[in-house]
Amino acid sequence: MIDRAVRYASVDALRGLTVAAMLLVNDPGDWGHVYWPLEHSEWNGCTPTDLIFPVFLFIVGVSITLAIVPRLEADADRAPIRRAALWRASRIVGLGLLLNVAAWIAIPDGHLRLPGVLQRIGLCFAAAAMLAIYARPRTQWLLAAVLLLGYALLLWAGGSLEPWSNIVSRFDSAVLGHFVYATDPATGRGHDPEGWLSTIPSLATTLLGLRAGEWLRRGNLRALLAGAVVALIAGWCASFWVPINKNLWTSSYVLWTGGWAMLALAAAHVLIDRRGWPAVGRAFGVNAIAAYAGSGLMVYLLIGLGINGPLYQHVFAGWMTPRFGPYVPSVAYGLAFVAVWWIVVRAMDARKIYLKV
Repeated sequence: MIDRAVRYASVDALRGLTVAAMLLVNDPGDWGHVYWPLEHSEWNGCTPTDLIFPVFLFIVGVSITLAIVPRLEADADRAPIRRAALWRASRIVGLGLLLNVAAWIAIPDGHLRLPGVLQRIGLCFAAAAMLAIYARPRTQWLLAAVLLLGYALLLWAGGSLEPWSNIVSRFDSAVLGHFVYATDPATGRGHDPEGWLSTIPSLATTLLGLRAGEWLRRGNLRALLAGAVVALIAGWCASFWVPINKNLWTSSYVLWTGGWAMLALAAAHVLIDRRGWPAVGRAFGVNAIAAYAGSGLMVYLLIGLGINGPLYQHVFAGWMTPRFGPYVPSVAYGLAFVAVWWIVVRAMDARKIYLKV
């Protein structure tokens, strides 16, 4: 039997835990002193932090299946569903651009950036929603394979896979100019980890979630586990051809992180939906975009008002560093930041306040 109108607490919890993890890794007290699991890989490789964003995009795909497919089964008119999905995607992209403008205004010596996390989420949401509405499962699988193989060939055809000289950075530089995350002072070439070209394989991440969401609806735990194993093995094997790399969102990275995302979804489903464990993280999950955007605006406000540095120094680093070293106050600040926003989303959830973008 297929569940048609069921909200899975496991999905809300997993989404919420990824948002909480995003806040933790994005907001250390001191960027010069961060424990390695809370940092991205410098280039090739995959740390725990490198799993966070792809798991969130994977959950976007799962959520699309759970929200859209039952409506398609109940109503043959697809136009309202299409319009609602595209309108939501445009709002997510617009919110991401507004956050970038806020960062540009607030951060000293900052510059305007066009790509971003929310922009990528919005674009992948739009594309995956259209595929959920108009494409059959076989077509979705085929497109994911074409995206992964085609992107891997494109990276190799582009020559170097090193920083700044790879085809992704060259493309972003040509299209976006200096409106990117970082620019190499030596060459003037830019790079953005959420740039336009690397958004192509990130759609494959969302498509994996789209198909995993259908397995979840059908209660097909074996398919989820088998898919996880196949993706992990395929990602590991592919890494000998194209390395696992978040900045380039390589095909091996899609498969490797997709495998871990399927395992996480299977574990959450068994523990929360079937065994009744508490849905830890749910409060963040039901207000995910609001928590991410609101916390970002909070950081920019603290920086713009000149409060962030003194706050960290007086409340955390001043007394912790002599006793515990510089890494402990840095992570303590991040944990306190997450705790503040946990209180906010818990209060919102208790009052049934859910801000949908």
